[in-house]
Amino acid sequence: MAILYAADPSEADQWLGSIREIDPALIFRHWPDYGPAEEIDFIIVSGHLPGDLSAFTHVRGIQSTWAGVNHLMQGGGLPAGVPLARMVDDGLTVSMSEYMVFHVLDRLRQGKALRQAQREHVWADHPVPVEQRPTIGIMGLGTLGQDAARQLLPLGLTLRGWSRTAKQVDGVESFAGLDALPAFLGGCDILICLLPLTPETTGILNRRLFDLLPKHACLINAARGAHLVEEDLLAVLDSGHLDHAVLDVFRTEPLPAGHPFWAHPKITITPHIAAITRPGTGAALIVENYRRATAGERLQNQVDRAQGY
Repeated sequence: MAILYAADPSEADQWLGSIREIDPALIFRHWPDYGPAEEIDFIIVSGHLPGDLSAFTHVRGIQSTWAGVNHLMQGGGLPAGVPLARMVDDGLTVSMSEYMVFHVLDRLRQGKALRQAQREHVWADHPVPVEQRPTIGIMGLGTLGQDAARQLLPLGLTLRGWSRTAKQVDGVESFAGLDALPAFLGGCDILICLLPLTPETTGILNRRLFDLLPKHACLINAARGAHLVEEDLLAVLDSGHLDHAVLDVFRTEPLPAGHPFWAHPKITITPHIAAITRPGTGAALIVENYRRATAGERLQNQVDRAQGY
């Protein structure tokens, strides 16, 4: 039996090299030249399906190299009833927390204004108001949200978190459920979105939500592009209600060249690089889930298809 590598071809050498270091005996096939479908008992994919995988009726498990699996479950193409696991990797978590700490500190230390002053050759004094520390709100208190909170806490910032169900995180004031969302948002100077994408969270970053934030708040979205109603964000930035947005994910990727986000002075764009899965650490999870799948056991980080993550 064999593992089908059907993820990003440009990353195949990294992933398979790291996996073989753990278990050299594993046999691999590559999409689309995989041979007899009945010989495949496990599939590795990335954020999107490479094609229709429904013919792989002998597969015992599917592992994504991405944390998000919403695209994999859209439009069919997965074998019926086969367990699907998302990537929850220490390296991915570290890189997401680095991204959040960097952009929060950039906001705190007037990075945007200082860079503009340099472009204009101006020796500008932009003091940091130490008596007015911002409150950081994190939407989504899963693995990524909780780690980001732990890394931000030592900076002396006030943290609050919102999730679908109640979560207890040391040092974080927690809010849960839609009824608590207005109270949560009303105290967020910087709003971080790390929510999973579900039917309930699609379009959640909209005008109604933005209007509940304090004036001159900042948005950081590194979750999914479909969380954001783009026209609503442009409207609240142009009106001055929101002061800035940092966006790593978009409804269409790569972001089209003519998109208004590119030239907007209040938007910082990064090309979906906030959290990067690292084969050196993620390979261990893939090997573990391969062993679990072939033994008929539940996968680590197995997706609940009813919830969408």
